[in-house]
Amino acid sequence: MDFLTLFAVYVAVVLTCIVLVCKYSGQQQTPLSIFFSSVGKVVAPFTPKWLQRVSQWTLHRLFHQRNNMFIYLHVLLEGAVYAEFTYEVFDFCREMDTTLPSLSVPYVLLTIKTFFFYLCIRRDPGTVTKKKIAGHLSIYPYDRRLFHPGVSCETCQLIKPARSKHCRVCNRCVQRFDHHCVWVNNCIGAQNTRYFLLYLFSVCAMAGDIAVLTGDMLFHAVLRSGLLRSSYVDEHGQQQAAGPLFVVQHLFLTFPRIVFMLGFLVFVFFLLAGYALFHSYLALVNQTSNEWYKSRGYVCQHCHPTATADHLCSPAPDHSKRYYYSRGLLRNLEEIFIPPQPVQKKDN
Repeated sequence: MDFLTLFAVYVAVVLTCIVLVCKYSGQQQTPLSIFFSSVGKVVAPFTPKWLQRVSQWTLHRLFHQRNNMFIYLHVLLEGAVYAEFTYEVFDFCREMDTTLPSLSVPYVLLTIKTFFFYLCIRRDPGTVTKKKIAGHLSIYPYDRRLFHPGVSCETCQLIKPARSKHCRVCNRCVQRFDHHCVWVNNCIGAQNTRYFLLYLFSVCAMAGDIAVLTGDMLFHAVLRSGLLRSSYVDEHGQQQAAGPLFVVQHLFLTFPRIVFMLGFLVFVFFLLAGYALFHSYLALVNQTSNEWYKSRGYVCQHCHPTATADHLCSPAPDHSKRYYYSRGLLRNLEEIFIPPQPVQKKDN
């Protein structure tokens, strides 16, 4: 049972990390950042300078510059799952009389997911340009809490429309900015939020369907083997009935790759399902994740010592204005799937 115990510890550590990320997301100082900062200061004197430079360059390249590394990783993980499903699970399911239409669903979902994945990567999220700045400024009013009139982007040298934000990774201001997603190497904004939502739900459906088919295959394998009615001799020489832990260990030893794939899919499903539900909630109340973080009182771009009273943001969340841009359920969804288009300024 040592192998199973290590796997359980691994799952517990990963889930703990997810909880910490969700709890402290948006905060500049978190227990994790403080821990890594402290470890870095302790290890730095003993680390070669060239290794420090390589590490800093790698981290900067991965998380502060646009690159396709996470897209390649996404495709690699997806390819590994579908290879295992196609070359092992598919044949086992056919032997157990699983219908061909049921086994075709994951491939249909893969096609749908790939389509939305491509759109997330290629579609412009709503870049604020000089030609369209007048149109962008007219789309949303300033709430004078998170977004204020007359504030210019220091990089783009343009007045920032309400709900926009400058992305340091893409080096552009994005209308109705939500976040920068490394998995699609693009910002999520006004013009591609709908594709991102559909992409999340299609990945969840894909992972969930393969997990159900795989779990059903393992379940029938256990039933056909008669393992539940068998017994074994423990380390003390006593005969014991095969319980759930024995069955799980047997599956690990008999189908190791399939069981690992199933564990990975269950993990991905619950992780992305929670993330998809969070973004669905934001869509229903017409709020972006950028605005959600700011409304928690952790981030403010306009408060500084020389600011006037009109430009000071409240240090604590003002719940009365949390859903300032909400216009009702149906109109909020319409804004996601049929986003308002800025009118481009015509050259005279």
